[in-house]
Amino acid sequence: MARKRIPHADHSDGPVPALRKARPRPHRPAKHEAEEHFGDLSDPRLYLDREFSLLAFQRRVLQEAEDPQNPPLERAKFLSILTSNLDEFFMVRVAVIKQKLASGLLDPTAEGKLALNHQLDAIRADVMQLMEEAYRCFREQVMPALEEAGIELLQYSSLSKAEKASLEAYFQQTVFPVLTPLAFDPGRPFPHISNLSLNIAVVVRDAQHVEHFARVKVPETLPKLIPVPEPAPAPEVPQAGVPAVPVRPRQAFVWLEQMIMANLQRLFPGMEIVEAHAFHVTRDAEVVIQEFESDDLLETIEEAVWQRRFRAVVRLQVNQYIPSHILDILVENLEMDPKDVYRVAGPLDLSRLRQLMTIDRPDLKDKPFAPYTPPELMPKAEEDLFTLLRRQDILLHHPFDSFQPVVEFLRKAARDPHVLAIKMTLYRVGRNSPIVEALVEAVENGKEVAVMVELKARFDEESNIEWARALEREGVHVVYGILGLKVHSKVALVVRREGEAIRRYVHLGTGNYNPVTARLYTDMSFFTSNESIAADISELFNYLTGYSSKTRFGHLMVAPATMRSGMAALIRREIEWQKKGERGHIIFKMNALEDYEMIRLLYEASQAGVQVDLLVRGICCLRPGIPGISEHIRVTSIIGRFLEHSRIYYFRNGGEEEVYAGSADLMPRNLDHRVEIVFPIADARLVKRLRDDILTSYLNDTKNARVMKSDGTYVRKSNGDHKGEVDSQSFFIEHAAAARA
Repeated sequence: MARKRIPHADHSDGPVPALRKARPRPHRPAKHEAEEHFGDLSDPRLYLDREFSLLAFQRRVLQEAEDPQNPPLERAKFLSILTSNLDEFFMVRVAVIKQKLASGLLDPTAEGKLALNHQLDAIRADVMQLMEEAYRCFREQVMPALEEAGIELLQYSSLSKAEKASLEAYFQQTVFPVLTPLAFDPGRPFPHISNLSLNIAVVVRDAQHVEHFARVKVPETLPKLIPVPEPAPAPEVPQAGVPAVPVRPRQAFVWLEQMIMANLQRLFPGMEIVEAHAFHVTRDAEVVIQEFESDDLLETIEEAVWQRRFRAVVRLQVNQYIPSHILDILVENLEMDPKDVYRVAGPLDLSRLRQLMTIDRPDLKDKPFAPYTPPELMPKAEEDLFTLLRRQDILLHHPFDSFQPVVEFLRKAARDPHVLAIKMTLYRVGRNSPIVEALVEAVENGKEVAVMVELKARFDEESNIEWARALEREGVHVVYGILGLKVHSKVALVVRREGEAIRRYVHLGTGNYNPVTARLYTDMSFFTSNESIAADISELFNYLTGYSSKTRFGHLMVAPATMRSGMAALIRREIEWQKKGERGHIIFKMNALEDYEMIRLLYEASQAGVQVDLLVRGICCLRPGIPGISEHIRVTSIIGRFLEHSRIYYFRNGGEEEVYAGSADLMPRNLDHRVEIVFPIADARLVKRLRDDILTSYLNDTKNARVMKSDGTYVRKSNGDHKGEVDSQSFFIEHAAAARA
C-alpha cells in the first residue's frame, strides 16, 4: 500500500558590457495589452526584456515536468533542471542588476535606477509565481506519479519506529561525523554561508532557559535523499488456481536535512532543541575580472573565483513556516535585502531531485538509444580517416550521431607518425576527458600541441585551471585566454605531412569537447580538409596564441572581427533577393536572440516580405507576428529530451542556398565580446541534409514545439491530440536506428 502523503514542511522535523550602439530600453509586455501602434523600428516596445524572456523559457522547462506524457523520473529531472536554471538566473542576471544599483553610477532619483528597482520587483513577482507553480507540480503531479510507480519521498516524522531505527546506524556512522554545529554569540561570529549551500538554523535552550542560535550545514558530500530500508514482506499463502502476482518492491527516501533535524539532540547534548528550519542561500557569482590590470591572468582568475565565495547574497530561500525572529537573524547577518527572501511550500533546492535518476528503473525514464556511427568513421574502418576527409566533408548531428568519431579523430592524430601538430580550443571539458588524454598522448609521441584553455568559462573556471596546469605539466603549449574576450569557438586543427606536402584537417563544432554533454545536447560536428577553411583556422590560432591584427578571413565569420558585419550582409542580401522578386527565406536555429541590431535587420527583412523562421530555444527579444513589422517572422522554441544547443544559419540566397553553423548566438556578448566562429557548409548533400532532414524536422515539430506570440508568451503547437504528433528528437533517434540497421 502506498503511504498517505504528508505535505512537505521542514518545520515538522525540527555588470554587462555596453553595446556598440545605444539600444532602446527593453519592453516587458503586459499580460493583456491593447492593440499597439508603433512608430519606427527604434520603438522600445518592439524589443522584449531579456530577463523576462529568460523566465519565460523556465516556464517552458516547467511544462515538461507537468507533461504526463513524460516518464515520472524524467519529470522529476525537469524540476531539478528548472531549479538549477533559477539558481544561475539569480547568481548572474539578478546579481548584475543589483551590481548596477549599487555601483553609484546612477543618481538615486534617476529614471534608470528607478527602472532597475521596478525591474527587480517585477522579477520577484514573476519568480514567486513560477516557484509556486513548480512546487504545486511537485506536490500534486510528480510525487503522485512517482508514488504510483513505487517511489516515495517521505517525511522523516512519518517513518515508523522500525524504519527510524534502521536509519539510526547510517546517521551515526556516516552523517554525524561530518556535521559541524557553529554557534553564534558574542565570542563566535556568524558563520560564513557558502553559495548554494543548504543549512539548518537551530535554536537551543540551555539549563538557565537562555536561548541560543546555531547553524548546521547540510553536507554537500552526502546523498541528499536517503533510502529507507524496505521491511521484509510477509510470506504469501498460495491459493489453488490463483496465479501469483509479482509485487514490485517500493523504494522510499527521506531528505537528508530532515534526518539531521530529527537527530539534532546528538549535536547539542544537554540542550533543549527549541526549533530548527532549513534555509538555502544564493550569492552573486558574476565576478568582474580586471583583466587589463593583471600581470598574470591565471592568478587573477583564481583570485576572482575565490572572491566569489564572499559576494553579496541575492536570494534566501526558506520554508513558508519559518518564524520571523529566525528570519530576522538570517537577513541581518547575511546583510541582504529583506525583499530577497523567498518562501516555498516544500523541500528547499529541488535540484536535488536529480539524484532520483540514479534509480535503476528504466521503465520510468526515456527509452535508451545507441548513437549512430557511420561505418566509414568506425575505428577499424577499411579506409583511413584522413583519406576519407580528403575526398569529402563529414557532418555529424549529436547526440543522434555518436561523438566518438571526434575523440577518434584526435586519438588517430596523436598516434599517426605523419601528424606534426595539433591545435585546439577548450571551453568546457568535463572530468576524465578522453580529449585531454589524446592531447597528452600526442605530446608523448613528439607532436607539437598547442591548446587555448578558456579560463573564464563561467562556473568552470576552477576545472579549467586544473586542466590547464595538467596539460602544461605534460608539455602542452597552453594559452589561457585573450584580454577582454572569451574564446568560445570550438575548433581543432591537425597538421599532417603527406609526401612532400603539408595538409591540414579541421574539426569545427557548435558544442564543447565534452563527451558527457555530447550525449545530452544537440550539436553539430563538421570535419573538413578544405584548404581555404584550414588556412583561416591557422590564422585564427596565430591570433589566439601569438600577436595578430588580422581582421579578414576568407570563408569563416569570426567574432568580434567579421561576424556582426558578415551576418548583417547575409540578411541584407536576402532582402535584396526579395526585392528582385525572388523568394527570400531565412531559417536561424540558436539558443538566444538578443542583439538589437540583428533583431532590427530581421524586422526589415520581414517588412520586405522575406520569410523568417526562427528556432530559438531560450531568450528571444524579438516580437513576431506584428502587422507591418514582423508578420513574416515565426518564432518556435523546442524543449524536449535533449537540450537544443546547435546553431545553424540558413539563407535561401536566390536558390543558391548557403548554410552556416557555429558556436555563436545572436547576442551582443557573442558578436562583440567573444572569439566565435561560424563556418560555411558548402557540400550540396550536407546542405540538403541540414535543410530537409534537420531544420525541416524542427519546423514541423508539434510535440516539443512552443510558438511565440507577439506579446512574448508561448503556446504549444500541439492541439492535445497526441496521435500523429511530430517529435523531431524522436525522429532523429529513429533515423539513426534505421541507418544503423
